[in-house]
Amino acid sequence: MLKEKEIYTVTITANTETGDGVCRIDDFAVFVAGAAAGDTLEIEITKVKKSYAFARILRIVTPSIHRVEPFCKAFPKCGGCQLAHLSYSYQLEMKQQIVTDALRRLGHLDLSDAEVFPTLGMDEPQRYRNKMVFPIGYKADGRLVGGFYAAKSHHIIALSDCALGTKVASEMLSAVVRYMKENKVSAYDETTHKGLVRRLFVRTGAHSGEMMAVISVNGTRLPEEKKLVEALCSVQGDFTLSSIVLNSNTEKNNLVLGAKNRTLYGKATISDTLSGLSFDISPNSFYQVNPQQTERLYETAVRFAGLSGAETVLDLYCGIGTISLCAAKSAARVIGVEIVEQAIVDAKENAARNHIKNAEFYTGSAEDISEKLLSEGLSPDVIFIDPPRKGSDEKTLSAMLSMRPEKIVYVSCNPATLARDAATLVAGGYQIKKVQPVDMFPHTGHVECCVLLCHI
Repeated sequence: MLKEKEIYTVTITANTETGDGVCRIDDFAVFVAGAAAGDTLEIEITKVKKSYAFARILRIVTPSIHRVEPFCKAFPKCGGCQLAHLSYSYQLEMKQQIVTDALRRLGHLDLSDAEVFPTLGMDEPQRYRNKMVFPIGYKADGRLVGGFYAAKSHHIIALSDCALGTKVASEMLSAVVRYMKENKVSAYDETTHKGLVRRLFVRTGAHSGEMMAVISVNGTRLPEEKKLVEALCSVQGDFTLSSIVLNSNTEKNNLVLGAKNRTLYGKATISDTLSGLSFDISPNSFYQVNPQQTERLYETAVRFAGLSGAETVLDLYCGIGTISLCAAKSAARVIGVEIVEQAIVDAKENAARNHIKNAEFYTGSAEDISEKLLSEGLSPDVIFIDPPRKGSDEKTLSAMLSMRPEKIVYVSCNPATLARDAATLVAGGYQIKKVQPVDMFPHTGHVECCVLLCHI
């Protein structure tokens, strides 16, 4: 039986998606923070559970070939990047394994007849994020700071720059904190539910060069709003600040944004281009955070669908219509479904902006609209499904199976729920043909995946 404070010399055999190294001692799995597969380490046991334990590194005896010097000084305190101590090539190998392990072990799926491709990575896996969300609050000594949450907590690690986002986004954070100090504007406290400013949310259009700054507040107004606008407009960079929005969230929750927005400066939306299409993006719209990899992901999805121009396509969880409009260029008819009303408004406007007339959009839950379309006799040739992390639900999957499309293209941000839903579809008469992991979030444990399922 392992005991706390015991010291061992071990060799790490694998890494988890959270970045911890894994070894075994006396049939116990031991998770070692900051370790890399292949490391030989001297470790100290810090916590012991029934069948596993945690440990910290005392000394690196022999470093792994996968170990690299982290590119950020805030690692490992900041919870933004879990894999910054691992080489990027190894991260890509890990993510392919995460996807295949989930499908095989959680979904109990046979991949022997499927093509499982290497993870699509980036040539430059930094400065890729077009959306940055910075919480703002107080340190224990009362200092006002903005940055990211520490791993597994809501304690803010102050950041002057984040290497995953644009430099100008970090400079805008500094400008907001400076404005708050100069004008005695309070930060929101999650414990007391008092205070005003919750976070700064920055969107950038990678192709348009437009930028939006959204300040989320526990109220409807800020003191000296003109001074806030001046502070943000004073930031110089490669992007043009086109929109400043005040977002009201007076609920006792930790949502990134509330439902009400008021434009303080410029436009209510910004535009961007994706796969040759122009999109209008509002503060609450879902829009993928890595534009380069998003194009590769959606191009993969459309390629997997093998559209000839004659198909009827159903796009579930369509958001602002990104996949729908990409598919519309190669299909006869596309129907998009999304529960967020503003996203459907944006999707319709995006279709009009791109002169696409064969795409239609409906507001409602995927399960309700799927059943409605099924009752009306809709028989799509291809269904795209891109659900949130919780995956789809039984009603939607059942409606999909009843429609019996030739192909289902499942775009997933969570391998576990992908495996669960894919197992349901396979049991309903489909076979996995292709699996393409895509690294949308380098240096984190997250992985997107595109899976082609064909009716048999």
